[in-house]
Amino acid sequence: GARGPAGRRGKCGRCGQGALLACAAWTAGWVLAVALLLRAHPGVLSERCTDERSRRILAALCRDYRRGALTGDLCEDLCVAGKLLYQRCLYYERGKKVLQADWRGRPVVLKSTSENFSSFQSLGLLDEEAGEGSQDIPEAELLLMVAGQVKNVLGLELSSGSLGPLWPGQQGPRWRGQLASSWALLQQEEFIHLSLLQGLSQHVLPVLGSCGHFYAVEYLAAGSPHHRTLFPLDEAAGIPWGGQGQAKAISNIALSFLDMVNHFHSDFSHRLHLCDIKPENFAIRRDLTVVAIDVDMAFFEPKMSEILEQNCTGDEDCNFFDCFSKCDLRINKCGAQRVNSNLQVICDKIFRHWFSSPLESSAISLQLQWQLRGVVQECAD
Repeated sequence: GARGPAGRRGKCGRCGQGALLACAAWTAGWVLAVALLLRAHPGVLSERCTDERSRRILAALCRDYRRGALTGDLCEDLCVAGKLLYQRCLYYERGKKVLQADWRGRPVVLKSTSENFSSFQSLGLLDEEAGEGSQDIPEAELLLMVAGQVKNVLGLELSSGSLGPLWPGQQGPRWRGQLASSWALLQQEEFIHLSLLQGLSQHVLPVLGSCGHFYAVEYLAAGSPHHRTLFPLDEAAGIPWGGQGQAKAISNIALSFLDMVNHFHSDFSHRLHLCDIKPENFAIRRDLTVVAIDVDMAFFEPKMSEILEQNCTGDEDCNFFDCFSKCDLRINKCGAQRVNSNLQVICDKIFRHWFSSPLESSAISLQLQWQLRGVVQECAD
Protein backbone atom coordinates (compact mmCIF):
# COMPACT_ATOMS: atom_id res chain seq x y z
CA GLY A 1 0.00 0.00 0.00
CA ALA A 2 2.83 2.37 0.83
CA ARG A 3 4.53 1.63 -2.51
CA GLY A 4 1.37 2.36 -4.57
CA PRO A 5 1.15 6.17 -4.19
CA ALA A 6 4.93 6.47 -4.49
CA GLY A 7 4.83 4.50 -7.75
CA ARG A 8 2.06 6.74 -9.08
CA ARG A 9 4.06 9.82 -8.04
CA GLY A 10 7.08 8.44 -9.91
CA LYS A 11 5.01 7.92 -13.06
CA CYS A 12 3.49 11.39 -12.73
CA GLY A 13 6.98 12.85 -12.20
CA ARG A 14 8.23 11.19 -15.39
CA CYS A 15 5.08 12.37 -17.17
CA GLY A 16 5.64 15.92 -15.94
CA GLN A 17 9.28 15.88 -17.08
CA GLY A 18 8.22 14.66 -20.53
CA ALA A 19 5.59 17.38 -20.82
CA LEU A 20 8.14 19.98 -19.72
CA LEU A 21 10.66 18.81 -22.32
CA ALA A 22 7.98 18.81 -25.03
CA CYS A 23 6.92 22.33 -24.02
CA ALA A 24 10.54 23.53 -24.06
CA ALA A 25 11.11 22.00 -27.52
CA TRP A 26 7.88 23.57 -28.84
CA THR A 27 8.91 26.99 -27.43
CA ALA A 28 12.41 26.72 -28.87
CA GLY A 29 10.95 25.83 -32.26
CA TRP A 30 8.74 28.90 -32.25
CA VAL A 31 11.60 31.16 -31.11
CA LEU A 32 13.76 29.83 -33.98
CA ALA A 33 10.94 30.31 -36.48
CA VAL A 34 10.36 33.89 -35.35
CA ALA A 35 14.10 34.64 -35.46
CA LEU A 36 14.34 33.32 -39.03
CA LEU A 37 11.27 35.31 -40.04
CA LEU A 38 12.71 38.53 -38.62
CA ARG A 39 16.02 37.93 -40.36
CA ALA A 40 14.32 37.37 -43.69
CA HIS A 41 11.72 40.13 -43.26
CA PRO A 42 12.96 42.71 -40.71
CA GLY A 43 10.03 44.99 -41.48
CA VAL A 44 7.39 42.67 -40.02
CA LEU A 45 7.71 44.34 -36.62
CA SER A 46 8.00 47.84 -38.05
CA GLU A 47 6.10 50.51 -36.18
CA ARG A 48 2.78 51.54 -37.59
CA CYS A 49 3.23 54.48 -39.95
CA THR A 50 0.43 56.97 -39.20
CA ASP A 51 -0.30 60.59 -40.02
CA GLU A 52 -1.21 61.37 -36.41
CA ARG A 53 2.12 60.16 -35.04
CA SER A 54 4.09 61.78 -37.88
CA ARG A 55 2.48 65.16 -37.14
CA ARG A 56 3.31 64.72 -33.43
CA ILE A 57 6.95 64.03 -34.33
CA LEU A 58 7.20 67.23 -36.39
CA ALA A 59 5.36 69.23 -33.70
CA ALA A 60 7.93 68.09 -31.12
CA LEU A 61 10.71 69.05 -33.55
CA CYS A 62 9.26 72.57 -33.82
CA ARG A 63 8.94 72.89 -30.04
CA ASP A 64 12.62 72.08 -29.69
CA TYR A 65 13.38 74.65 -32.40
CA ARG A 66 11.42 77.40 -30.67
CA ARG A 67 13.23 76.84 -27.39
CA GLY A 68 16.60 76.96 -29.17
CA ALA A 69 17.63 73.34 -28.65
CA LEU A 70 18.05 72.73 -32.38
CA THR A 71 18.11 74.59 -35.66
CA GLY A 72 18.60 74.17 -39.41
CA ASP A 73 17.95 75.92 -42.69
CA LEU A 74 14.52 74.25 -43.04
CA CYS A 75 13.24 74.98 -39.51
CA GLU A 76 11.82 78.39 -40.31
CA ASP A 77 9.83 77.06 -43.29
CA LEU A 78 8.61 74.06 -41.29
CA CYS A 79 7.82 75.70 -37.96
CA VAL A 80 7.04 79.34 -38.70
CA ALA A 81 6.39 80.21 -42.35
CA GLY A 82 4.36 77.11 -43.21
CA LYS A 83 6.25 76.56 -46.45
CA LEU A 84 7.33 73.04 -45.61
CA LEU A 85 4.09 71.07 -45.22
CA TYR A 86 3.69 67.47 -44.13
CA GLN A 87 1.93 65.27 -46.73
CA ARG A 88 2.05 61.63 -45.65
CA CYS A 89 4.02 59.00 -43.79
CA LEU A 90 6.09 56.79 -46.10
CA TYR A 91 7.43 54.26 -43.58
CA TYR A 92 8.80 53.62 -40.11
CA GLU A 93 11.34 50.83 -39.91
CA ARG A 94 13.66 49.89 -37.03
CA GLY A 95 13.35 53.39 -35.62
CA LYS A 96 13.90 55.19 -38.93
CA LYS A 97 11.24 57.74 -39.83
CA VAL A 98 10.62 58.66 -43.48
CA LEU A 99 7.97 61.29 -44.25
CA GLN A 100 6.86 62.98 -47.45
CA ALA A 101 6.38 66.74 -47.45
CA ASP A 102 5.83 69.63 -49.83
CA TRP A 103 8.54 72.29 -49.73
CA ARG A 104 7.57 75.43 -51.60
CA GLY A 105 5.67 73.35 -54.17
CA ARG A 106 8.38 70.69 -54.47
CA PRO A 107 7.87 67.15 -53.16
CA VAL A 108 10.60 66.17 -50.70
CA VAL A 109 11.32 63.39 -48.20
CA LEU A 110 12.22 64.05 -44.55
CA LYS A 111 14.40 61.38 -42.93
CA SER A 112 15.79 60.58 -39.51
CA THR A 113 16.94 57.39 -37.82
CA SER A 114 14.98 58.37 -34.70
CA GLU A 115 11.90 60.46 -33.99
CA ASN A 116 13.22 62.35 -30.95
CA PHE A 117 16.12 64.80 -30.89
CA SER A 118 16.91 63.68 -27.35
CA SER A 119 17.50 60.11 -28.60
CA PHE A 120 20.82 61.18 -30.12
CA GLN A 121 24.01 61.34 -28.11
CA SER A 122 24.77 64.92 -27.11
CA LEU A 123 28.04 66.58 -28.04
CA GLY A 124 30.31 66.30 -25.01
CA LEU A 125 31.99 69.62 -25.70
CA LEU A 126 28.64 71.40 -25.43
CA ASP A 127 28.03 69.85 -22.01
CA GLU A 128 31.50 70.90 -20.83
CA GLU A 129 31.02 74.46 -22.09
CA ALA A 130 27.45 74.85 -20.83
CA GLY A 131 28.39 77.55 -18.37
CA GLU A 132 30.93 79.35 -20.53
CA GLY A 133 29.27 79.67 -23.94
CA SER A 134 29.76 77.20 -26.74
CA GLN A 135 31.26 79.83 -29.07
CA ASP A 136 34.53 79.49 -27.14
CA ILE A 137 35.08 75.94 -28.43
CA PRO A 138 38.11 76.01 -30.79
CA GLU A 139 37.20 75.30 -34.41
CA ALA A 140 40.13 72.88 -34.76
CA GLU A 141 38.74 70.81 -31.89
CA LEU A 142 35.29 70.65 -33.52
CA LEU A 143 36.74 69.64 -36.88
CA LEU A 144 38.76 66.93 -35.17
CA MET A 145 35.56 65.52 -33.65
CA VAL A 146 33.78 65.60 -37.03
CA ALA A 147 36.70 63.80 -38.69
CA GLY A 148 36.69 61.21 -35.90
CA GLN A 149 32.96 60.61 -36.38
CA VAL A 150 33.41 60.12 -40.14
CA LYS A 151 36.26 57.68 -39.45
CA ASN A 152 34.13 55.79 -36.93
CA VAL A 153 31.01 55.60 -39.15
CA LEU A 154 32.44 55.23 -42.67
CA GLY A 155 35.99 54.10 -42.00
CA LEU A 156 37.35 57.05 -44.02
CA GLU A 157 40.29 59.26 -43.04
CA LEU A 158 39.38 62.77 -44.23
CA SER A 159 41.33 66.01 -43.97
CA SER A 160 39.75 69.12 -42.46
CA GLY A 161 39.44 70.60 -45.92
CA SER A 162 37.16 67.72 -47.02
CA LEU A 163 34.65 68.22 -44.22
CA GLY A 164 32.91 71.29 -45.69
CA PRO A 165 29.56 69.55 -46.40
CA LEU A 166 29.44 68.34 -42.79
CA TRP A 167 30.58 71.55 -41.10
CA PRO A 168 27.76 73.54 -39.42
CA GLY A 169 28.88 76.90 -40.88
CA GLN A 170 29.45 80.31 -39.34
CA GLN A 171 28.88 81.05 -35.69
CA GLY A 172 25.72 82.98 -34.92
CA PRO A 173 22.95 83.51 -32.37
CA ARG A 174 21.83 79.86 -32.65
CA TRP A 175 25.35 78.45 -32.68
CA ARG A 176 24.76 76.06 -29.77
CA GLY A 177 21.63 74.61 -31.40
CA GLN A 178 23.49 74.46 -34.69
CA LEU A 179 26.28 72.36 -33.21
CA ALA A 180 23.82 70.07 -31.42
CA SER A 181 21.83 69.60 -34.65
CA SER A 182 24.96 68.89 -36.69
CA TRP A 183 26.09 66.30 -34.16
CA ALA A 184 22.70 64.54 -34.32
CA LEU A 185 22.94 64.43 -38.12
CA LEU A 186 26.52 63.12 -37.95
CA GLN A 187 25.26 60.11 -36.01
CA GLN A 188 23.25 59.06 -39.10
CA GLU A 189 25.32 57.08 -41.56
CA GLU A 190 23.17 57.84 -44.59
CA PHE A 191 23.36 61.59 -43.96
CA ILE A 192 27.16 61.46 -43.91
CA HIS A 193 27.22 59.42 -47.13
CA LEU A 194 24.88 61.78 -48.98
CA SER A 195 26.63 64.91 -47.72
CA LEU A 196 30.11 63.76 -48.72
CA LEU A 197 28.89 62.70 -52.18
CA GLN A 198 27.02 65.98 -52.67
CA GLY A 199 27.80 67.27 -56.14
CA LEU A 200 30.02 64.28 -56.93
CA SER A 201 27.40 61.82 -58.14
CA GLN A 202 24.14 61.98 -60.07
CA HIS A 203 23.34 58.51 -58.72
CA VAL A 204 22.78 59.58 -55.09
CA LEU A 205 20.31 62.02 -53.59
CA PRO A 206 21.46 65.55 -52.75
CA VAL A 207 20.71 66.78 -49.23
CA LEU A 208 18.39 69.77 -49.65
CA GLY A 209 18.50 71.00 -46.07
CA SER A 210 17.80 70.00 -42.48
CA CYS A 211 16.01 70.88 -39.27
CA GLY A 212 17.47 69.38 -36.13
CA HIS A 213 17.92 65.65 -36.66
CA PHE A 214 15.73 65.50 -39.80
CA TYR A 215 17.25 66.07 -43.24
CA ALA A 216 15.45 66.53 -46.56
CA VAL A 217 16.12 64.87 -49.93
CA GLU A 218 14.23 65.01 -53.21
CA TYR A 219 11.22 62.77 -53.65
CA LEU A 220 11.58 60.33 -56.56
CA ALA A 221 9.52 57.44 -57.94
CA ALA A 222 10.92 54.43 -56.07
CA GLY A 223 11.10 50.91 -57.42
CA SER A 224 9.00 48.02 -56.18
CA PRO A 225 8.72 44.30 -56.98
CA HIS A 226 4.98 44.94 -57.39
CA HIS A 227 5.57 46.98 -60.56
CA ARG A 228 5.66 44.84 -63.71
CA THR A 229 8.68 46.86 -64.86
CA LEU A 230 10.13 47.24 -61.31
CA PHE A 231 9.95 51.05 -61.65
CA PRO A 232 6.79 53.16 -62.13
CA LEU A 233 7.50 54.38 -65.66
CA ASP A 234 4.12 56.09 -65.95
CA GLU A 235 4.63 58.10 -62.72
CA ALA A 236 8.31 58.96 -63.29
CA ALA A 237 8.49 59.57 -67.03
CA GLY A 238 4.91 59.41 -68.32
CA ILE A 239 5.55 56.19 -70.26
CA PRO A 240 2.44 53.95 -70.51
CA TRP A 241 2.51 50.19 -70.05
CA GLY A 242 3.51 48.11 -73.09
CA GLY A 243 4.88 49.05 -76.49
CA GLN A 244 8.31 50.01 -77.75
CA GLY A 245 8.44 53.05 -75.46
CA GLN A 246 8.47 50.78 -72.43
CA ALA A 247 11.16 48.50 -73.88
CA LYS A 248 13.35 51.51 -74.67
CA ALA A 249 12.82 52.92 -71.16
CA ILE A 250 13.90 49.62 -69.59
CA SER A 251 17.01 49.61 -71.78
CA ASN A 252 17.86 53.17 -70.70
CA ILE A 253 17.36 52.33 -67.02
CA ALA A 254 19.60 49.28 -67.43
CA LEU A 255 22.31 51.46 -69.02
CA SER A 256 22.00 53.90 -66.12
CA PHE A 257 22.47 51.00 -63.66
CA LEU A 258 25.66 50.07 -65.54
CA ASP A 259 26.86 53.67 -65.39
CA MET A 260 26.18 53.74 -61.64
CA VAL A 261 28.09 50.47 -61.12
CA ASN A 262 31.11 51.81 -63.00
CA HIS A 263 30.88 55.12 -61.14
CA PHE A 264 30.80 53.52 -57.68
CA HIS A 265 33.65 51.18 -58.67
CA SER A 266 36.05 53.70 -60.19
CA ASP A 267 35.29 57.34 -59.45
CA PHE A 268 35.96 57.63 -55.70
CA SER A 269 39.13 57.12 -53.69
CA HIS A 270 37.59 53.85 -52.44
CA ARG A 271 35.02 51.55 -54.05
CA LEU A 272 31.48 51.94 -52.80
CA HIS A 273 29.78 48.59 -52.08
CA LEU A 274 25.99 48.22 -52.07
CA CYS A 275 24.99 45.41 -49.71
CA ASP A 276 21.19 45.68 -49.98
CA ILE A 277 20.25 45.72 -53.66
CA LYS A 278 16.53 45.61 -54.35
CA PRO A 279 14.14 47.77 -56.40
CA GLU A 280 12.85 49.62 -53.32
CA ASN A 281 16.31 51.07 -52.64
CA PHE A 282 16.52 52.77 -56.04
CA ALA A 283 14.46 55.34 -57.90
CA ILE A 284 14.44 56.95 -61.33
CA ARG A 285 14.34 60.57 -62.38
CA ARG A 286 12.29 61.77 -65.34
CA ASP A 287 15.31 61.30 -67.61
CA LEU A 288 15.47 57.65 -66.34
CA THR A 289 18.69 58.18 -64.38
CA VAL A 290 18.95 55.58 -61.61
CA VAL A 291 19.42 56.99 -58.09
CA ALA A 292 20.30 55.07 -54.92
CA ILE A 293 17.73 56.45 -52.48
CA ASP A 294 18.61 54.28 -49.47
CA VAL A 295 22.33 53.95 -48.72
CA ASP A 296 22.08 52.70 -45.13
CA MET A 297 23.76 49.51 -46.36
CA ALA A 298 26.39 51.12 -48.60
CA PHE A 299 30.02 50.92 -47.49
CA PHE A 300 33.30 52.25 -48.79
CA GLU A 301 36.12 49.70 -49.08
CA PRO A 302 37.75 50.26 -45.63
CA LYS A 303 34.47 49.76 -43.76
CA MET A 304 33.50 46.86 -46.02
CA SER A 305 36.74 45.06 -45.16
CA GLU A 306 36.15 45.64 -41.46
CA ILE A 307 32.62 44.20 -41.70
CA LEU A 308 33.59 41.14 -43.72
CA GLU A 309 36.67 40.12 -41.74
CA GLN A 310 34.92 37.95 -39.13
CA ASN A 311 35.41 34.50 -37.62
CA CYS A 312 33.86 31.64 -39.62
CA THR A 313 33.49 27.90 -40.04
CA GLY A 314 32.23 28.03 -43.63
CA ASP A 315 31.58 30.42 -46.52
CA GLU A 316 27.97 30.99 -45.41
CA ASP A 317 29.31 32.75 -42.29
CA CYS A 318 30.95 35.32 -44.57
CA ASN A 319 27.77 36.58 -46.25
CA PHE A 320 26.73 40.07 -45.21
CA PHE A 321 23.40 40.59 -46.98
CA ASP A 322 24.39 41.00 -50.67
CA CYS A 323 28.12 41.33 -49.96
CA PHE A 324 29.96 37.97 -49.84
CA SER A 325 33.41 36.90 -48.73
CA LYS A 326 35.03 33.46 -48.40
CA CYS A 327 36.09 31.57 -45.30
CA ASP A 328 39.76 30.64 -44.93
CA LEU A 329 39.41 27.34 -43.08
CA ARG A 330 43.11 27.33 -42.13
CA ILE A 331 42.54 30.25 -39.76
CA ASN A 332 38.71 30.22 -39.60
CA LYS A 333 38.57 33.84 -40.75
CA CYS A 334 36.54 35.49 -43.50
CA GLY A 335 38.54 37.30 -46.16
CA ALA A 336 38.54 41.09 -46.01
CA GLN A 337 37.87 41.36 -49.75
CA ARG A 338 34.40 41.02 -51.21
CA VAL A 339 34.22 38.16 -53.75
CA ASN A 340 31.04 39.23 -55.57
CA SER A 341 30.28 42.69 -56.95
CA ASN A 342 27.55 45.31 -57.27
CA LEU A 343 27.17 44.34 -60.94
CA GLN A 344 26.70 40.67 -60.13
CA VAL A 345 23.88 41.36 -57.65
CA ILE A 346 22.18 43.88 -59.95
CA CYS A 347 22.25 41.29 -62.75
CA ASP A 348 20.66 38.78 -60.39
CA LYS A 349 18.05 40.96 -58.66
CA ILE A 350 17.23 43.61 -61.30
CA PHE A 351 18.28 42.60 -64.82
CA ARG A 352 17.15 39.00 -64.53
CA HIS A 353 13.59 40.23 -63.92
CA TRP A 354 13.64 42.21 -67.16
CA PHE A 355 15.62 39.97 -69.49
CA SER A 356 14.77 36.40 -68.43
CA SER A 357 12.00 36.33 -71.07
CA PRO A 358 11.49 38.19 -74.38
CA LEU A 359 10.44 41.83 -74.01
CA GLU A 360 6.89 42.44 -75.13
CA SER A 361 6.50 44.54 -78.30
CA SER A 362 10.25 45.19 -78.32
CA ALA A 363 12.15 46.61 -81.27
CA ILE A 364 15.08 44.38 -80.27
CA SER A 365 15.33 41.22 -82.36
CA LEU A 366 14.48 37.93 -80.69
CA GLN A 367 18.00 36.61 -81.33
CA LEU A 368 19.57 39.61 -79.60
CA GLN A 369 17.15 39.23 -76.67
CA TRP A 370 18.24 35.61 -76.20
CA GLN A 371 21.88 36.69 -76.28
CA LEU A 372 21.11 39.35 -73.68
CA ARG A 373 19.38 36.80 -71.50
CA GLY A 374 22.50 34.58 -71.61
CA VAL A 375 24.81 37.46 -70.71
CA VAL A 376 22.64 38.45 -67.75
CA GLN A 377 22.58 34.85 -66.52
CA GLU A 378 26.36 34.59 -66.83
CA CYS A 379 26.80 37.89 -64.98
CA ALA A 380 24.50 36.84 -62.13
CA ASP A 381 26.23 33.47 -61.76
